[in-house]
Amino acid sequence: MEVDEDRVFRALADRGRRELLDRLHAENGQTLGQLCERMGMTRQAVTKHLKVLEGADLVVPIRRGREKRHYLNAVPIQEIADRWIGKFEQGRLRALADLKERLEGENDG
Repeated sequence: MEVDEDRVFRALADRGRRELLDRLHAENGQTLGQLCERMGMTRQAVTKHLKVLEGADLVVPIRRGREKRHYLNAVPIQEIADRWIGKFEQGRLRALADLKERLEGENDG
């Protein structure tokens, strides 16, 4: 699956959308009504935010009869983490491994 990073970054740029993702992370598969509870937003605002999140493939809606539930899709976030964060961690991890080897070498000698 190819991630449209610009859409993901735009979706994550809004605090309200991040809060919706947090709510889905805590309890996946919520209805619009459930997501609107304690959000301090109108139903229409939550719907607009969900559309942006769906457009970035961060939320997947699934219909069962008349009920529509929203599920978190963390794959785009993981792909961004792998590309943008993971490569910066490699140097740090290598430095820790080198330090461990040196410290263990001092303990052996």
